[in-house]
Amino acid sequence: MTARPPSGQHPSDEGPGHPPAATGATTGPAVPGVPPTFLPGRTGPRPRPERPGSETPARHKPEPDRSLSRPAPTASPGPVASEAHPAPAQKTAPAAGPREATSAAGQPRSDRRPAPEDAPGRASSPREDPASAESAGIKPAPHGESPDSAATTANRQEALPADRGHPGRETRVSYGAAPVPRAPRADQARHTESDGAAEPSRVAGRPVAGGGGQADEVYDEHGVRPAPALGAQERRRLLTGAHHAPHDLLGAHPVRGGVLFRCLRPYARSVTVAAAGLRARLRAEGDGLFSGVLPLREIPDYRLLVTYEDAELELHDPYRFLPTLGELDLHLIGEGRHEELWRALGAHPLTHQGVSGTRFTVWAPNALGVRLTGDFTYWDGTALPMRSLGGSGVWELFLPGVGEGALYKFEITRPDGGHSLRADPMARRTECPPATASVVHASHHRWGDEAWLARREGGRVHELPFSVYEVHLPSWRPGLTYRQLAQQLPAYVKDLGFTHVELMPVAEHPFGGSWGYQVTGFYAPTARLGTPDDFKYLVDALHQAGIGVLVDWVPAHFPKDAWALAEFDGRPLYEPADPLRAAHPDWGTLEFDYGRTEVRNFLVANAVYWCEEFHIDGLRVDAVASMLYLDYSREPGQWTPNAHGGRENLDAVAFLQEMNATVYRRCPGVITIAEESTAWDGVTRATHHVGPSGFGGLGFGLKWNMGWMHDSLAYLAHEPVHRAYHHHEMTFSMVYAYSENYVLPISHDEVVHGKRALVSKMPGDWWQQRANHRAYLGFMWAHPGKQLLFMGQEFAQGAEWSEAHGPDWWLLDPSYSAEPDHRGVRDLVRDLNQVYAATPALWQRDTDPEGFSWIEGDAREDNVFAFLRFDADGSPLLAISNFSPVVRHEYRIGSPEAVPVWREVLNTDDGRYGGSGVANAEPLKAEPTGWHGRPASILPVLPPLATIWLRPA
Repeated sequence: MTARPPSGQHPSDEGPGHPPAATGATTGPAVPGVPPTFLPGRTGPRPRPERPGSETPARHKPEPDRSLSRPAPTASPGPVASEAHPAPAQKTAPAAGPREATSAAGQPRSDRRPAPEDAPGRASSPREDPASAESAGIKPAPHGESPDSAATTANRQEALPADRGHPGRETRVSYGAAPVPRAPRADQARHTESDGAAEPSRVAGRPVAGGGGQADEVYDEHGVRPAPALGAQERRRLLTGAHHAPHDLLGAHPVRGGVLFRCLRPYARSVTVAAAGLRARLRAEGDGLFSGVLPLREIPDYRLLVTYEDAELELHDPYRFLPTLGELDLHLIGEGRHEELWRALGAHPLTHQGVSGTRFTVWAPNALGVRLTGDFTYWDGTALPMRSLGGSGVWELFLPGVGEGALYKFEITRPDGGHSLRADPMARRTECPPATASVVHASHHRWGDEAWLARREGGRVHELPFSVYEVHLPSWRPGLTYRQLAQQLPAYVKDLGFTHVELMPVAEHPFGGSWGYQVTGFYAPTARLGTPDDFKYLVDALHQAGIGVLVDWVPAHFPKDAWALAEFDGRPLYEPADPLRAAHPDWGTLEFDYGRTEVRNFLVANAVYWCEEFHIDGLRVDAVASMLYLDYSREPGQWTPNAHGGRENLDAVAFLQEMNATVYRRCPGVITIAEESTAWDGVTRATHHVGPSGFGGLGFGLKWNMGWMHDSLAYLAHEPVHRAYHHHEMTFSMVYAYSENYVLPISHDEVVHGKRALVSKMPGDWWQQRANHRAYLGFMWAHPGKQLLFMGQEFAQGAEWSEAHGPDWWLLDPSYSAEPDHRGVRDLVRDLNQVYAATPALWQRDTDPEGFSWIEGDAREDNVFAFLRFDADGSPLLAISNFSPVVRHEYRIGSPEAVPVWREVLNTDDGRYGGSGVANAEPLKAEPTGWHGRPASILPVLPPLATIWLRPA
């Protein structure tokens, strides 16, 4: 036992990020008020917390306490020395005889146990005397502190009412509730160390050996017998965290002549087994091991009383519980077919064998051993080795008393014997970055979107209105939480008439500058904005406002952070073993090993998880092209062909097909969208339909039309006088418009990194830039395909987007002189969505070639485009765009004979939008003059740099 720190100073106060406490101050309830807690046993200094970049936390190795005289256990095996746990020096003492109890010095003990006040230099136990808490230097440890926390959080609402010199709690019945003192039973008096003396242990009310009892109490045949010594190899593996079956060594086991109890409690002074009519003190084996054989016929329902320097804790033994995962779960995990993987792996509060606690499970097949650590152990995992469940690669431990809000990580013993602390890959909640610990979580959100889900299930997305507002949540309104966003975002999006929002990645990511595209917590919404239930609240609010929610999903790669997925168990696990296949050349990240069934299961289940647990309506899958091609961004010699000698990543193809098939089968009404920038055949074709390339379709519902986006923006960037030479860039998209089911994206990628905001891409003066901007939006909304617009572009923000400050909302401040210009563009977007939603011709036949017809696609000298859209009944909408700054009066346009009169329903040059006000105020009557291959024609006026929509009057 190390020396006690000065009064008022905690052992954990050493090291960076932990300022010393005020001398002599106590800030929490006395130990008698602490509910039963889990402490792996610590009375010495707390180990230094893990810092970013550190793989293995420094572990405190207590020095033997030579200030107390203790009897040496009879026939106790000596500790086995190892690098991680050097054997402490021990004094040899003669064994106590059956009729005489002796002290460590071999002298008879006094019959009378000294009272606390008789013990010089030691305070009485706070459990026996609440007033002694202050003199014991006890104060609560801050809850939620992880090894990488930069400093102690001052405003934590839940505090650990335990001495900082001791590890954290086992039972978290209620963090905020007042603790209830536990009264000692009359027949089970507590023992308190005092100069080596202790109350006698009792079995069935009789004095027994091994209790360090009084002189008149003797050992007999019914007492605690020494347990068989652990083999040197077993002991070393257990103490160094390299044992695959710690439950075989720890806990209670029937043996010849009774029941063997063994526990691992580093830094504990003593451990006593307590049950009905039973109180027996175990013998110390050294290195924190305590054991003994009790003369019992069966294993009782017992608890452990663990005595530390200043407190005694009553707790359940984690090693007396059966496994919490069944054979079916393990079989499905091994097969890579567990579609609800998040229910099997990770941390789950539950009641097991009548005891409340948390089940911890992790997949680490290459690990020599796994230990659990967290704020409940002060980040020392020595006492909590996990067991391996057969050949599944899954490690499991049920920890009684630990509940929601607890911070944890897994300490992995790598094949080379080294150790690293890892966040849980399946964590459903995390600390707020830059902290990296996982958080035990259970959801309590009650959904109110049943009506939305019922409508979604019966709809066909391809035949419904689908206009998307893309949002980066942390910067849309910087500083708002999920719940605060729920008060503003649904109302704003509904007012503008968008049918869906697309959220840039919300899964946890360490670097905010990645915008969420370098994910470490695939199952956890980012803690920057709140809890998982807070995010559910936001989704629920959007649904109740009639707005669908799409989420960007990133299964293409993951970052190399040493605490996350990279070489998770000491060898490549989630990434391919081949370094050339593993390293992503563009982003300095690692690609997933799609050929490994467990990794594919991890990702497929993750897609289902977001749709089922968070009611997400669609997944936009990022960077699909980088997954499909083995030579993506690689030079010759940097990649290996597939089994057929090609460059297609066959494993990635199989993964995407499985993901899409699983999501569509389990989640009716959900849509998957591919960001795929190549001409891969069949991205939105059914997986069972084999195309010309010999592959079945990938099975996506929609695909971003990157070609349309690049071509059309290139056309608009030219001065009108030069656009005649680039006319084909606006018409080419219709050559392949029905080869896939498309979304027309003006996304975040187009307004960053020097590409300029949408309005700033346009040539000309400020008026012409805004006019081009408006005309382009009118052309886009009328073009076949669904629409997506990134935030800030709806009001013609001139600056590029920055995640640091988000959209320039000040442009809409009425006190700003140019506010009408920006508000006018936003009013146009609102009207575009309203007319779009009310006009089936614009969305009902988006994927049907019969729903589109060119009228004028070759007026390159005039910069004019005209086409018809048709709904399922054949009712048309006529869209005409004039991308020249010239008013074209009585510009003859061919029209269907069946429509005698047309009326203008939208004009981007309307004065309300900041335009010149040139319009077709009167209905346009069709003339029997054939034009553009049509039997009739009309003579509308075409406003400058504008798009107009006409419908039958």
